[in-house]
Amino acid sequence: GGGGGGGGGGRRRRTPATRTTSRAVSRAADADADDEVYRVMSRNQELSVIAVRATKLVSEAQKRHRAAPTATAAIGRNVIASLLLGAFKGDEETVQITFKGDGPLGQLTAVSDNLGNTKCLVGNAKADPPLRPDGKLNVGMAIGKGVLSVSRSHPSWVQPYNGQVDIYTGEIAEDVAVYMRDSEQTNSAISVGVQLDRELTVIGAGGYMVQVLPFASDETLDYLEKHIPTLDSPSTMVESGLSAEEIAKKILGELGAFKEVETRLTPKYGPCSRTELEGRMLKVIASLGREEAMKIIQEDGKIEVTCEFCNEVLVFNEADIEKALREI
Repeated sequence: GGGGGGGGGGRRRRTPATRTTSRAVSRAADADADDEVYRVMSRNQELSVIAVRATKLVSEAQKRHRAAPTATAAIGRNVIASLLLGAFKGDEETVQITFKGDGPLGQLTAVSDNLGNTKCLVGNAKADPPLRPDGKLNVGMAIGKGVLSVSRSHPSWVQPYNGQVDIYTGEIAEDVAVYMRDSEQTNSAISVGVQLDRELTVIGAGGYMVQVLPFASDETLDYLEKHIPTLDSPSTMVESGLSAEEIAKKILGELGAFKEVETRLTPKYGPCSRTELEGRMLKVIASLGREEAMKIIQEDGKIEVTCEFCNEVLVFNEADIEKALREI
């Protein structure tokens, strides 16, 4: 399987590599456990933790994009990172994370909103470079060197807030932690991971972000520095059956959770409902103009449009096109 990198805001932190023996029993019992995004503060209110369980979500992304193993790990990690940055923000706020690297994967984008709706697209879903020397999927090589950009937007804002940093490792978690430190001046420990079994099924996908609040004491920071490296990777924790809340508890350890401020939501792929897609697609067709649209209809009898985010093909006939051109 492919584990996930862990990234520390200031000093470089890496979650220790763990090899898991897939436990069929716990997996079978846990296969239907729901995905969840869970947020809580430490009891001393000096840390904020968001933990994500996203096995179903990443599995759906893998199927929609017909992604190879390494591409699946990259897509999954980026989708989870976008949930960590986007969930629980202001109403209608969205975050988009884009890796523009020179590796075989091409451009990798994930978009999430405050309600946990998330979707992704990838330049080359078949990218699958050789494994790393430690036997893990080589996401860093698939992404390559280049630029990571993060855009936060809201319908009422005049323009989005954009920040970018050079891609640091291409393993996603480290890069997003560096972005948070350099562009949003937030110290955080981030880890995201996706595990596949021998049949290339996603058996564990998850992540977490620990944000250090401005008034955190040295004692809390010291504890975090020592404690985080002892944790299993989030994909291992998910695969062994832990919920997002249980992952957050493990991360906080002796610091404990201030449960009065907990919040949770269920992440979903999309929105990619046919109605929503039709609206978007018909606008695109209308932008071609009547002449061009009708020319395609005369030649092919229809217009086919593919949504790059959900890989669904919509077919529009002459009546659909006429209606769209009248409405726009």
